Amino acid sequence: MNATVDKVITETINGLDAELRDISLKIHDNPELGEHEYQASRLLTEYLETKGFRVTREAAGMPTAFIAEYSNSTEGRRVGFCSEFDALPGVGHACGHNLIAISGLACAIATKALLERNLIKGSVVLYGTPAEETTSGKIQFVQQNEIKSRVDFAMMLHPAPANGVFAPLLALDALKVEFFGKASHAGMKPWNGINALDAFMSGWNNISMLRQQTLTTNRIHGIVLDGGKSPNVIPDYAAGKFYCRALTHIQLEELKVKVENCFKAAAGATGCQVKLTWAPYGAIEDVFQNDSLAYCFIDYMKQVGVPFLPRSEEEKVVSGTTDFGNISNVVPAIHPGFYIGTEAANHTKEFEKQAGTMTAHHYTIRAAMCMSRTAATVFLDDALYERAIADFKEGKSQ
Repeated sequence: MNATVDKVITETINGLDAELRDISLKIHDNPELGEHEYQASRLLTEYLETKGFRVTREAAGMPTAFIAEYSNSTEGRRVGFCSEFDALPGVGHACGHNLIAISGLACAIATKALLERNLIKGSVVLYGTPAEETTSGKIQFVQQNEIKSRVDFAMMLHPAPANGVFAPLLALDALKVEFFGKASHAGMKPWNGINALDAFMSGWNNISMLRQQTLTTNRIHGIVLDGGKSPNVIPDYAAGKFYCRALTHIQLEELKVKVENCFKAAAGATGCQVKLTWAPYGAIEDVFQNDSLAYCFIDYMKQVGVPFLPRSEEEKVVSGTTDFGNISNVVPAIHPGFYIGTEAANHTKEFEKQAGTMTAHHYTIRAAMCMSRTAATVFLDDALYERAIADFKEGKSQ
């Protein structure tokens, strides 16, 4: 890498360190659920404005979403980064979104510093993407063409129990299941009732049996939302919510048909009516990691002593899901995971505690520097940019 470019990135992010730590802790210690991240959104947008970005609030029609932009030319390349900032119910920032928030800030501001000095030509966009854990804000950015119309490639960092790029991130769709029956006195005349809870449990058992006949990379998991109000009344209503995941969005659509049949069969067996409602915002797609961008990032991480498993080993580990998958299917993109000092899994109390530590902050800053260098290399290296485009087109044609 050009020594001047590397120096600007390093000095810029090091100069932000104390401010980013303060922002991270404010978000971490004041967790807000998806679509309600008002404090975090205000904190991030006001900070970006002090750094000279043009900020659009309530982007894509979402109250806490934003788009922050800086450009030195209508020509050149355009990079997009993402900041997440929503928390989980009960365990706060157990997915480390406070760290994702500041990693996006660091990368965007470092890239802006290069643009200001005319070391690269083009633009940088930081997307403030709310509700990753619930209604998947990035999907709305994609659906409203806020991604392809503004950036040529996209990048995002995510804290994890290990460093990696190639562990599969699954496609997902959410299903609400409702059964409608007929209430009756459970002791006096149960035969007059149509038991919605029985129908739900029959469907649940059908799902349990289906798992044996699905791919090992498929996932089906659910909870009961409503199982009736009193043991003395045959429930006339029962409901639950399920997540279906698969290695690819094509496999997901195949799995969804089988899952629907499980609940339809349960309705037929019990005499209930069933209503199946998939997520109104659409399915989350699997992440399509861009090989050329990924190996560039890995090279920079290895240069600062960060170990990575061989790709073949990483690919054996099925991971979670992220709505960044939808972005990765419209522009070349990468979504690396980075170690934060614990092997505890995301969405645990242990991970939540670690996400607030200085150790996690240090690892976040290191990863953000490497991602900023990766982005700068895409601006400066025509061959890398062309390979990334070719990787994307080849993958989409398969």
